[in-house]
Amino acid sequence: MKIKALTLFLFGALIACSKEEKADMLIINANVYTVDTSMTKATAFAIVEGRFAAIGEDEELQKRFTADTVIDMEGATIVPGLIDAHCHFYGLGLNQQQVDLTGTNSFDEVLSRVDQFAKEKQPTMIIGRGWDQNDWEEKEFPVKDQLDVLYPDTPVILERIDGHAYLVNQKVLDLAGIDATTKVPGGEVVLVDDKPSGVLVDRPMELVEKIIPDFDVATKIRALQDAQEISFGYGLTTVNDAGISREIIELIDSLQKAGELDIRIYAMVSNNKEDVAYFLDKGVVKTDHLDVRSVKVYGDGALGSRGAALKAPYSDKHGHFGAMVTPVADIEALAIKIADSDYQMNTHAIGDSANVVILRAYDKALQGQQDRRWKIEHAQVIDPADFHYFSENIVPSVQPTHATSDMYWAEDRLGPDRMKGAYAYKQLLEESGRVALGTDFPVEQVNPFLTFYAAVVRKDVKGYPEGGFQMEDALTREETLRGMTIWAAWSNFEEEEKGSIESGKLADFTVLDRDIMTVEETEIPETKVKATYVGGKRVF
Repeated sequence: MKIKALTLFLFGALIACSKEEKADMLIINANVYTVDTSMTKATAFAIVEGRFAAIGEDEELQKRFTADTVIDMEGATIVPGLIDAHCHFYGLGLNQQQVDLTGTNSFDEVLSRVDQFAKEKQPTMIIGRGWDQNDWEEKEFPVKDQLDVLYPDTPVILERIDGHAYLVNQKVLDLAGIDATTKVPGGEVVLVDDKPSGVLVDRPMELVEKIIPDFDVATKIRALQDAQEISFGYGLTTVNDAGISREIIELIDSLQKAGELDIRIYAMVSNNKEDVAYFLDKGVVKTDHLDVRSVKVYGDGALGSRGAALKAPYSDKHGHFGAMVTPVADIEALAIKIADSDYQMNTHAIGDSANVVILRAYDKALQGQQDRRWKIEHAQVIDPADFHYFSENIVPSVQPTHATSDMYWAEDRLGPDRMKGAYAYKQLLEESGRVALGTDFPVEQVNPFLTFYAAVVRKDVKGYPEGGFQMEDALTREETLRGMTIWAAWSNFEEEEKGSIESGKLADFTVLDRDIMTVEETEIPETKVKATYVGGKRVF
């Protein structure tokens, strides 16, 4: 009897001890996709000091932990905090301070939105973004004539959705010193009847940017906080901002340290000489919320504005090849310089000519080096002969909604043969072993569930095309979820701290209103975020 009593005492003591572990938060009754190596599922996890402490089943963790906050998720699906591997976070915030032209179906609608903005704000300079002539019945570039009549004395700068073209009025052309004789390598001043039409493609845009007054600090802070609010609403916990200045990076860092900006940001340093020199000399900048370890370079322009650099002429513009925004020699020299540092080189490459230039420059600069994870941002049109360059050293960072946005007109630009290597996400995955997935917002919508849908189903939200677009390059749901979480984290050298729900990692997670891994395909775009957590703190 004494032995039995002692045994019961010890058993009770063990249970008591097992209850002594204290967690800050305990999540139970959830449908958790951990996205670990085995894609393990769980129903519960504990959080201690902003990190996952244990992952398992309800009964197990409830016995092991006590917690001040216990949340019954009532079966809701939880995934690791979503990561957008390529976006323009600060740009999204600035857009909230300007005329929003996204979704316009005609140039008349563009003019209407500009007019409404001008009447409400009465600005000294009108700036807007988001028009796309490919969405209009008349698919040619617009011209400035009506802007000249409506705003003869007010500068008007309207940026195309891809960020690679401006429509400006005569007032802007005069202030920027642009006329029919202006030539800027790496772009085009579009002429109509031998006069500037008002459309500037790629490098000539820089002449206009010189006349745009800088925003004050309050506006910059508001832009960052507006972008954060939008991002959290879509379940994003980390964003890769593809090209920002030292000034904005330092502003982000100060806001994060003051607790006024909670989102985690992987910042690509814009390729200007002073900022690049500063950060390469300083070395990698890393906190729990900010990661500065890459330089963003522009290889070429965009396909929609025919600025992407192609090996053969555009199928719909005789003799036109697009253009490199950064000269080949400069790209090669910069690659060698960055290869001698701890930084990544992340280069925008759309056309097959631009892609092979960047791939060869990377390959040469990284000879003998391992685990550099340099990125080709977009990797949109690849010559089949060039896929072999991709590897763990050279990683594709792609945006699936580009495929479903561009599919209406891409073949017009490229012809059927080049389409075989366009938006080829499965081929890229097979070559590199991973793909990092993003949106390129505000070029596309912020919504990551449209990314998921476009990657897996290869249709637009209207269900077009019926059989899916080039379905041989669709990704599976598991591949897509990995691309939006652990693979994106890996591409940032952050896989040990985020991207999956595993013990010791930052407690970033997203709660969904449905199971995107099992619902009918048509339901995926309807997915809504119920809650977003960063470091165990609910931020949405």
